[in-house]
Formats: sequence, structure tokens, C-alpha cells
Amino acid sequence: MSVGMAAPRALYACDPDRNRGRQFPEAPSRTRSAFRRDCDRVIHSTAFRRLKHKTQVFVFHEGDHYRTRLTHTLEVAQIARAVARQLGLDEDLTETLALAHDLGHPPFGHAGERALDACLEAHGGFDHNAQALRVVTALEHRYPDFDGLNLTWESLEGIVKHNGPLTAADGSPLARYAQHGLPLGIAAFNAHLDLELASFASLEAQVAAIADDIAYDAHDIDDGLRAGLFSIDDLKAIPLARGIIDDIDGRYPGLDQNRRGAELVRELISYLIGAVVGEAQRRLGVVRPVSAEAVRHCGRQLIAFSDEAAEAERAIKSFLWTGMYRHPRVMRVMVEAECLVADLFSRYTRRPEDLPPEWQSASDGEAASEADQARRIGNFIAGMTDRFAITEHIRLFDSTPELR
Repeated sequence: MSVGMAAPRALYACDPDRNRGRQFPEAPSRTRSAFRRDCDRVIHSTAFRRLKHKTQVFVFHEGDHYRTRLTHTLEVAQIARAVARQLGLDEDLTETLALAHDLGHPPFGHAGERALDACLEAHGGFDHNAQALRVVTALEHRYPDFDGLNLTWESLEGIVKHNGPLTAADGSPLARYAQHGLPLGIAAFNAHLDLELASFASLEAQVAAIADDIAYDAHDIDDGLRAGLFSIDDLKAIPLARGIIDDIDGRYPGLDQNRRGAELVRELISYLIGAVVGEAQRRLGVVRPVSAEAVRHCGRQLIAFSDEAAEAERAIKSFLWTGMYRHPRVMRVMVEAECLVADLFSRYTRRPEDLPPEWQSASDGEAASEADQARRIGNFIAGMTDRFAITEHIRLFDSTPELR
């Protein structure tokens, strides 16, 4: 099979005709599979549109050519579909999970998440995966018969578990949740609809997760070059990048810097996709799962980088951590953004009348507890775009940082 050609549907792929159903029963679509319907609902959601003005690394007014959460998400979806196509997976479910993976991110990227987590520390903290689950199960108000998007079980599972199991078989939290426990939003929803938190997610979800890594590794390099935070030759500190750059220079001597950088990014993406597909095929050949259910209970992640590619990818992340994410120019803006989010949370807590009317009290009119009120404020802020958060701060405070 040539590279890029679609493989036939594999036994281990999720089958839309055998999905586990939705939280609220609906008649099947006459024209779309269950997973295509999920994908379309994500695309048409309000939360998806708001990604247009949410930070990836650079705040929106830094320039029109930098990634936003929306353009990053679209790039993740493209990479995820490319991998899914070669492995014979369901592309619609893969695309759904790629498009939904950042729906829970607040304004100002990880800075906003850190600020909200601190503000909500006494009430369970803030986790963007749990917030994405809230968005698609409760916070979207588009349908007359239910809140949320009423996605299939497979889509909800993938949103929550795309990075691996959240608990051990005995229910004890794993990985980053081991110290503080499961986020309240995930724990509460799972008590209502079991997402089998101790098992792995589908291959489609695993593909969406690794596509996220590939996209931000490559495209943060592109944005960092455009911003002048580092040069192409600085990237030679990364062994994989050095080999690619030397090859480009050998094939295209005297190439201008823009095309040189673009060719580097393209080659990085191609290498990482190839490494994932090759390693996935190797692992699938060993495990030989005969169904999506067998994937969930095989006891190991099946979509991963090869050892060589994993080492190269860690070197990329290490370079970006010091050369971009911790760059003084980026850090200064992110510190100011954290303060802005904290200011908004404090103001709404002290003066809830400053919230829009529909966010001031519970929908049933009952008096809200302190925890419920804090969570409602957190949900409101998490849904803000960068631009709206700045506008609100200007409305409510005498001085607002420029975030430049």
C-alpha cells in the first residue's frame, strides 16, 4: 500500500454502526454515521467557534499569522486523519476527538488554566479535559431536548481518556491525578455514565492525542521562528532538526529563511507521522486486537512514537520549553494574563451582579452554594476568548495590562 492511501477498515477500529449510544436516545441520522454526526456537532458548537480567539502561545493581537487554538486544532485534525487513514481507523471519530480536544481551554492558554486552577483550588481546581467534558455534556445550549451535544459514548470516552487510563482497576487515580484525585467534572459524570476510566481509549482517541503532540511540536517551531525567538540555525541543537536542516541546505543551497523554515516544519511532520504509523503497525502486529474492545483492554498504549522518534520528540519539547515557552517575552505576557484572569474571578466572586444575567444564579432559581457559584464563575471565564476577557477587564477595572 502506498503512503497516504487509505487502508480498509480494520477489525480494531471503532464501528459507528455498533457504537454504545448516546446519553439521550436519538433516532439515527438518515445521511450521516453516528461519528460523523458527532464531528459536525462539534464544528457547529459555540465553544468551537470561540477557539478562533483563544491563545495557543501568542495572544491574538500579536499578529494574524500565529496559531490560535482554532488553527492549531485544525492542524491536529489534519494530522490525525492522515494517521487514521493509514491504520484503517474511523476517520470521523478521529476527527471528532481532534477537533474537541481543546474545547475546555480557557483564555490565554496554559496561563489561563493555571490561574483558574488556583482560583478554584478550594472547589476542586480546574482541568481543561474535565472542562471539555462539561462543554459537550452541559454548557452548550443548542438543542431543545438536552444540554450539551449528546455525543456518542465513544466520543465522550475519547475526550476524557485520550492520554490513557485515569484510574487503576481499583479506582485509584493515576498519573497527574494521583496526588489530588480525579477532577470533579469527570468523577461526577462518570458516576452517571461509566466511561471505564481504568481502560485505554480507542485507537482513534490515541491517534488524536499523538497528533496534538506532532502539531504543536512542529508548529510552535514555526511560530517561534516567525516571532524571532530563535533562528533556524539555533534549532540545530536538536539532533533530528540538525539532520533535516543539513539535508535541506544540501538540496536547496541559498534558500530564503521563510522557505527554509517551512520545509523544516514539513519534514518534521512527515517524519513524526511516519514514525507513529510504523510503531503502531508494529505494536498492533504483536497484540493483534480483533476489536475496539480488545484495544481498550490490551493493557498498553498502541499508538506511540518509536523509541528513536520519542527521543527526538523529547529533544524538540526541551528546546521549545527553554527557547519559547519560558522566553522572557512570552513569560511576561503570560504572567500578566494570569493576573487578569485572577482579577476577573475575584471581581465576579465579590460582585456577582457584574456577571451576565444568565450566569448570576442557578437555572432553577435556587440559591447557589459557594462551591456552585465558584464553579459557575469558572465556567463563564473558561468560555471567554482572549479578546472578551480583556474587554471585560477594561469594563470592570481602572487599569488593564496590554499583554504585548
